[in-house]
Amino acid sequence: MISDKKLSKIAGFCYLIVIATGLFSEVFVRQALSVSNDALTTAQNIKTHEMLFRWGFVADLINFVIGLPTILIVYHIFKHVNKLLIQLALAFVIIQTAIIAVNLLNQIAPLLLLSNDTYLNAFQPNQLAALSLLSLNIQIQGYALGLVFFGFYCLIIGFVIYKSNLIPKTLGILYAFAGLCYLINSFTMFLSKGFSNPLFLYLAIPIFIGELSLCLWLLLKGIDTSKRIKN
Repeated sequence: MISDKKLSKIAGFCYLIVIATGLFSEVFVRQALSVSNDALTTAQNIKTHEMLFRWGFVADLINFVIGLPTILIVYHIFKHVNKLLIQLALAFVIIQTAIIAVNLLNQIAPLLLLSNDTYLNAFQPNQLAALSLLSLNIQIQGYALGLVFFGFYCLIIGFVIYKSNLIPKTLGILYAFAGLCYLINSFTMFLSKGFSNPLFLYLAIPIFIGELSLCLWLLLKGIDTSKRIKN
């Protein structure tokens, strides 16, 4: 049997992969290749850097595959603290994963639209470019929708960590605050005209700090099982 301390370190390692693949897909692929309100330039970027775009898609798939054992280990470690809350958090993150995984169809749609297959000759190049950018914009909204559920997951897990004594309470506070920032980020986008999000850069920093702090603590230190309490 693997001890809970070792399991927590495995979860930390998996979480690091989740963070790395997520950053790669979002920052170095989607944001790097997409040009707001410029469908033709975005389409040209995707065609020029097609393999990079494909790697972004694959990185997101790896993100979800590795994310599942991560959340299951977190469930196993903290279920002794408050099993009902942990089960609720698990439900939220499973819904989030399902939404964003299905939403990946919108991310890969531009490759199909810009593939030069014969049946696409019925459309003009500018129409295909517009449809590609529309797919990417839908992908952004779908991602934000999934992050609403992940935000609630982070809030719950942050509270459970705070109550657990297994790792520093500060990490629970940071993680819960990251969840709150996810919620503010998504709802700001949904409620803003044109789905603009002026708060993104301000919210991204505490989100990154909250998730990376928990990830690195689990990876490098693990949980202190001697302080485990049972509710």
